[in-house]
Amino acid sequence: MKICVLPGDGIGPEITAEAVRVLRALDLKLEMEEALLGGCAVDATGDPYPEATRKLARAADAVLLGAVGGPQYDALPREQRPERGLLGIRKDLGLFANLRPAVLYPELANASTLKPEVVAGLDILIIRELTGDIYFGQPRGIETRNGERVGINTMIYSESEIRRIGRVAFESARKRSKKVCSVDKMNVLECTQLWRDVMLEVARDYPDVELTHMLVDNAAMQLVRNPKQFDVMVTGNMFGDILSDAASMLTGSIGMLPSASLDEKNKGLYEPCHGSAPDIAGQGVANPLATILSAAMMLRHSFNDEAAAGRIERAVKKVLAQGLRTGDIYEPGMQRVGTRDMGDAVLAAL
Repeated sequence: MKICVLPGDGIGPEITAEAVRVLRALDLKLEMEEALLGGCAVDATGDPYPEATRKLARAADAVLLGAVGGPQYDALPREQRPERGLLGIRKDLGLFANLRPAVLYPELANASTLKPEVVAGLDILIIRELTGDIYFGQPRGIETRNGERVGINTMIYSESEIRRIGRVAFESARKRSKKVCSVDKMNVLECTQLWRDVMLEVARDYPDVELTHMLVDNAAMQLVRNPKQFDVMVTGNMFGDILSDAASMLTGSIGMLPSASLDEKNKGLYEPCHGSAPDIAGQGVANPLATILSAAMMLRHSFNDEAAAGRIERAVKKVLAQGLRTGDIYEPGMQRVGTRDMGDAVLAAL
């Protein structure tokens, strides 16, 4: 099983190192090789997604990513910014389906900013379409009209793109509580009127799954008001980007949330939902659990190894039950630990 490891920027190398240690401890036949993506790639090659990384990622069975970006790159031309590397690898590998589970561990119920009774038992799967929408639509850019600058981006979805992500949502729901909530803005945007129409058509093939619809502004409010009403949520690229980050705080910290971005054959890129956190990079205090849990998702989805994935997830749960906490999830009475110590604890729990 070949894994392309992309530590990236900021805290990326620190948290990725712990996930790699956990994978090696499982004694599986894994071949891991590192490459550059994001700001570190710009520094070394001038390209956020260099050709050498492209070749390695294409040849691998799965990709494990830390994080990309940092304020030192904000002044670069847009095509050289680290985020273009992330968008580039998603597009290059055809990773159209982003799975972001938002699960609240009972041990972290008090870490959420919402009342424990609102979030206790939370288990949501947000499925975000990842290769279309306003992030990739053409035309785009900044031009001058009538003597002033005008910014242009295009929200666009084809019927086949919507149908494809819809099937992922319905298939996922069949393995859970058989409920799909499709999020759109059909009252204003024709693009998402098509989204709703196609979702209704896809639903005919899944009579055992309940389909509901919700406008994105209402969905954002409902995530905070009553998040446990949702099981599987499916939406477009931009709405999914925003809603999944909002859902992350329901669980106490974005440092706890893994993600998987899959192609049609379950080759995937696995990364924590959080960013590169340059303000704490190099200090050894970052939470590696989201990256470790992303490695578990990789074993489950790309390598079909449910047993190994479950071992990692149970180890994380055991460590939390022992009271170990990184700073982002710390509360009085718990034991504060750093990145390496948290990795050591997960290895011990394994």
